[in-house]
Amino acid sequence: MGSTRNTPGSAEDRRARIQRMRASEQARERRNRLLFIGVGTLVVVGLIGGGGYLYLQKADEKEQTEAAEKEQAEKPVKDEKSWKAEELGRDHVSTPVSYPMTPPVGGDHNQVWMNCDGDVYEKPIPDVNAVHSLEHGAVWVTHNGDADPADVDKLTERVKSTPYSLMSPVEKQEGALMLSAWGKQVTVDSADDPRVAQFFTKYVQGPQTPEPGAACTGGLSS
Repeated sequence: MGSTRNTPGSAEDRRARIQRMRASEQARERRNRLLFIGVGTLVVVGLIGGGGYLYLQKADEKEQTEAAEKEQAEKPVKDEKSWKAEELGRDHVSTPVSYPMTPPVGGDHNQVWMNCDGDVYEKPIPDVNAVHSLEHGAVWVTHNGDADPADVDKLTERVKSTPYSLMSPVEKQEGALMLSAWGKQVTVDSADDPRVAQFFTKYVQGPQTPEPGAACTGGLSS
């Protein structure tokens, strides 16, 4: 008997070609997957790297800003007025108090404080309650009818984002914009005056505070 050979076009030859084509296609698909994974990995790494860089950059900028504000806080506030703490009364009273400065920066006061957790009051508030807030380490921002509305808006945003601060109108004050803490007061030219940031950094829960850490919530709200 003669031997059987695969002739061109036989079933065995077609199966062999199909297997080779499948193997080639599978190899191509593996290469594409590896390429896709590689490119995706590079993109993710790039995004993480870029995000990490931006995060570090912002953290560095924040640290520099805080360092600059701290350095400024260690310097005297230009044209600031000061009163000796020991000469300011601190008794709780239920009667009106006549203060020697407007707005007051200390003295006898009501036993209930004004809420000062970034509270902004659109109408005048009682001095005797606001002074109690100063005793707790709050900064009180005040303005009169001469204040530029744009400045009032900017200071409003600062107060709202600052615990231990409050803001209200005081029509009889001399300066259009004034900042007060216990025994400390300054009149500023605008909301962008660098003394605003300096005063906040220096006196919000600052060393002048008679009762640091005392509450700024749970008091009078209007």
